[in-house]
Amino acid sequence: MEIVTGEDVLDILAALDGFDVCVGGGWGIDALVGRQTRPHGDLDLMHREEQEPQVLQALVARGFTETLSWRPVRFVLTDQNGREIDLHPLRYKEDGSAEQSSLTPGEPFRYPASCFVTGTVLGTTVPCLSAEQQLFFHQGYEPRERDLHDLALLRVLAR
Repeated sequence: MEIVTGEDVLDILAALDGFDVCVGGGWGIDALVGRQTRPHGDLDLMHREEQEPQVLQALVARGFTETLSWRPVRFVLTDQNGREIDLHPLRYKEDGSAEQSSLTPGEPFRYPASCFVTGTVLGTTVPCLSAEQQLFFHQGYEPRERDLHDLALLRVLAR
């Protein structure tokens, strides 16, 4: 069931104009492909940890409220229509790389500077994670049907 459309992605990114955000997950993969390949139940966004209060303020102004907190790893905002944004706070380093807390203390998720690339959603350029980074994040768990779909796309993109 599709809840988050391409128009929603662009609307949310427009609300966050001026902030450092990056699309990941299913929409990030579709941005790399340049077209929507499957329905999406949420939008994964990486954001600068220090910009979090302003990011939250902008999304609350669009009708989103926090519905799940696994801080400092991630948290989820949902609006009255059931659209979800899965937010991942990142701590950036001077070299452009970043880290995200994980559930295992002292073992953060690492984002090399080269993983921050662009793709397109409905013909609009958007910041997103590279195919290599997305492949890395699809390790260590039993893939669901949609993950198998995404992995097949990522393997083609990463060639």
